[in-house]
Amino acid sequence: MSAARAEAEARGETFYQGASRVHLAAFPPKERWDDWVELSSRAWPRREEHHYMLVPTTCFNCESACGLLAYVDRDTGQVRKFEGNPEHPGSRGRNCAKGPATINQVTDPDRILYPLKRAGARGGGQWERVSWDSVLDTLAARISKALVEQRQNEIMVHIGRPGEDGFTERVLASWGVDGHNSHTNVCSAGGRTGFQFWMGIDRPSPDHAHAKVIYLISAHLESGHYFNPHAQRITQARASGAKVIVLDTRLSNTATHADYWLSPRPGSEAAINLAIANHLIQTHGYDREFVRRWWNWAEYLQACHPGMAVTFENFESVLAGLYAEFSFEFAAAESGIAADVLAEVAGVVAGAGTRFACHAWRSAAAGNLGGWQVSRTLFLISALLGAVGTEGGTFPNAWNKFVPRPIYLPSHPGVWQDLSWPLEYPLAQNELSFLLPHFLKDGRGRLDTYFIRVYNPVWTNPDGLSWMEVLRDPELVGCFVALTPTWSESAFFADYVLPMGHGPERHDTHSYEQYDGQWVGFRQPVRRAARERLGDTVTDTRQVNPGEVWEENEFWIELSWRIDPDGALGIRRYYESPDRPGSKLTVDEYYGWMFSHSVPGLPERAAAEGLSPLEWMRRYGAFEISAGQGALHAREVPDAELSDVQVSPLGRVYTGTAAVAGPNIVPMGAPEPDSGGRRAVGVLVDGVVRRGFPTPSGRLEFWSSTLAGWGWPEQALPGYIRSHVHPSRLEQDQVVLLSTFRLPTQIHTRSANAKWLDELAHTNPVWIHPSDAARFGVRRTGDLVRVSTGIGHFVAKAWITEGIRPGVVACSHHMGRWRLDGGPRGAGGMMATVDLTQDDSEWAMSRRSAAGAYPSSDPDTQRIWWSDTGVHQNLTFGVQPDPISGMHCWHQAVRVSPAAAGDQHGDIVADTGKAREVYREWLALTRPAGHVSPDGTRRPRWLMRPLKPSEAAFALPEAEAVLPGALPEEGA
Repeated sequence: MSAARAEAEARGETFYQGASRVHLAAFPPKERWDDWVELSSRAWPRREEHHYMLVPTTCFNCESACGLLAYVDRDTGQVRKFEGNPEHPGSRGRNCAKGPATINQVTDPDRILYPLKRAGARGGGQWERVSWDSVLDTLAARISKALVEQRQNEIMVHIGRPGEDGFTERVLASWGVDGHNSHTNVCSAGGRTGFQFWMGIDRPSPDHAHAKVIYLISAHLESGHYFNPHAQRITQARASGAKVIVLDTRLSNTATHADYWLSPRPGSEAAINLAIANHLIQTHGYDREFVRRWWNWAEYLQACHPGMAVTFENFESVLAGLYAEFSFEFAAAESGIAADVLAEVAGVVAGAGTRFACHAWRSAAAGNLGGWQVSRTLFLISALLGAVGTEGGTFPNAWNKFVPRPIYLPSHPGVWQDLSWPLEYPLAQNELSFLLPHFLKDGRGRLDTYFIRVYNPVWTNPDGLSWMEVLRDPELVGCFVALTPTWSESAFFADYVLPMGHGPERHDTHSYEQYDGQWVGFRQPVRRAARERLGDTVTDTRQVNPGEVWEENEFWIELSWRIDPDGALGIRRYYESPDRPGSKLTVDEYYGWMFSHSVPGLPERAAAEGLSPLEWMRRYGAFEISAGQGALHAREVPDAELSDVQVSPLGRVYTGTAAVAGPNIVPMGAPEPDSGGRRAVGVLVDGVVRRGFPTPSGRLEFWSSTLAGWGWPEQALPGYIRSHVHPSRLEQDQVVLLSTFRLPTQIHTRSANAKWLDELAHTNPVWIHPSDAARFGVRRTGDLVRVSTGIGHFVAKAWITEGIRPGVVACSHHMGRWRLDGGPRGAGGMMATVDLTQDDSEWAMSRRSAAGAYPSSDPDTQRIWWSDTGVHQNLTFGVQPDPISGMHCWHQAVRVSPAAAGDQHGDIVADTGKAREVYREWLALTRPAGHVSPDGTRRPRWLMRPLKPSEAAFALPEAEAVLPGALPEEGA
């Protein structure tokens, strides 16, 4: 320990990294956050002091929720900058470029400051300013009428990046509405599915910092989930000698840091994983005792080898033959990676033992038909090595995530939203959100009131012009409300555009899996917190936010109160103050109760500093609940929880006395109660009741009884599904378009209003290997190319690079922003102005004017030097839902050619009639619940589902018990 650190700790102060704690410290000491003094660099050589109050919040520019410190000017109350919060256990004071760029979003000259109502036709660009009261009364009347008339399924809230742990879901539950929709099936559902079928939990949590081998399928270090918290821990592990293996078809920034970069043919990643797994099996390099204790091998033998004695030795014999075909030579033929390279990598993996940390998220799992088998086969490697819940291994994310219980838990809604959870996809990981326009066009329902929140479906989703068609049709969408701080391609077509706060202008709690520990973070309106620290009283975030910008929590509370003003609908009770009966709940009461009652250790920690738990969280922004969780599945279940016990023949332990915790808050290892009211509390392992996993068997499910029982027996084991872009399915002149990556300095819609990020990255050229460029007739970087898809084409610039494998082209997915002529400016530095024309079902978009310099309240907008803002390629993609996971399979089979005469950069043609044909083709791959449900339900109850409805709502409608049409043949 350094002398400076020892001196600081002797004084009871926090020591932060740096050569000198006072003069060259990496972070301002928290004891001085009330009045932190910095000198103005612009005033030199004069000494000009700036006094700041440092207020913690969390970044909202990806899902990492890294800690930020807002530097609030004590004299003016304005936020001057954002830097890292050293008190945050996940990010540890560090941020990527997106964190400090939050200041650009707060000061964005083009942001929306007042509630707006459409004044002309949808999309006409005419708006009038209205009051919040008129908006709230109008929306409350519509929603209340729908509820009274039992039209609950006509209300939907569509969320992109949640940024909070369940607040909006509970709002909908209080209304009795199953109207939560998300973007997950265009994002991560494929990766989640493979993990959930193994461990009952849908996300991995690698202990990167202590790993010996780190195996990444994606550009995770560069731009994946938890980019900054994971990147710093991967770097930490590399400094200790860890090997990094990256499977990524393109040379990402992550791949440049890898010890082994494998550039496979898209969709072959599962074959590589299985070859490594087969190596472990054939060489007996697996953890035999872990497999014996924690795999559901006995269930597998009983179901699939009924004539065989149920012994582990027999299972090992069967296992040795199951994957024998997946040799290194087979994987080499599928992937294009040399067999000797695969063998070398397999040897490195085998040497990791239980210190094998892995992750797959978007990338291959999101790009391919059957992509969910990529993560399922990846976890097979972890499960063979016994690297589950171990130091340096991979954890189920729920062990390293903490969701505090809120003050009220509304009942499960008694309805089922078929527009989000259709019968064709009973095993879908999340809502089939990107199919909504097609379901509405099918006549499956309509929406009376449709909200979008941190979501831009016209731009984010495939087939965005089909979205535009339904959003313009009031017969399909009665009232469209965009909750947004910024203009977007979707908000242009809304009836109401309501200005919601950016990250430092709102309240949220969140907790994410970033290391072996649990923490809870607190996003807060920083100007409000600063004012309150100075002794002012703030009762509404609109009192401190610019214009009339509100925060969503207060908006939802007020709207819910007006929907049920007298309490007759049973809604108002969830929004009443616990201490002031009959009065409205405040955000201070909501979070104050949560931090006082639901976060272990926080009340004691706060009391030690003379603070309430809410005051402590407002001051420091995050709290670490525990570190070193370890293997929760192996913990013994206390005798006190084992009353009225029943044990299944395969060792699942049930009790009839455990209380239900509430919607979506279920203890680890405790799936939903069955129809008899029993709750699974553990699994019998060698005579001891242990926690186990929240799967039907209580063990890791090598064989999925759910897949087998719900119409997919041939996919019940970890396996390899040849992608829809497998070479055998491509026509001779087709190549694969990889569109699943983003650059590390962009954030989907919101980044267009962050000028620093725009300057760093503002275009998305098509990556083309030199050999392909010669074949296509593309001569040099910058030449225009036409990329033709199944429903249209787009025109973009070529980037000729050896950073992509031959036969594959790539284009990042976060560029090509646009606005219609005559509409609001939106993101002035990133939105091109376009003409959009329609001829029957064919749409054509062309640039009227590029982005460029323009006058505004920010002089930097006149310094914009770029005009190329990329192309909106997603408009030219048909929907391609995986029949099991529901994940949109992003990879496209395309033809690439030099631009045709008359083609201009950014041109787009898309045919929504052809898009309907693509939708029907992929829908035909499904095996609907009416055909395959083994118990008369729409979906297995144990599978995760946001806002899970009541048990009665799960029942398959009698009219749908046998749906029209025949099942496809197995393997189709």
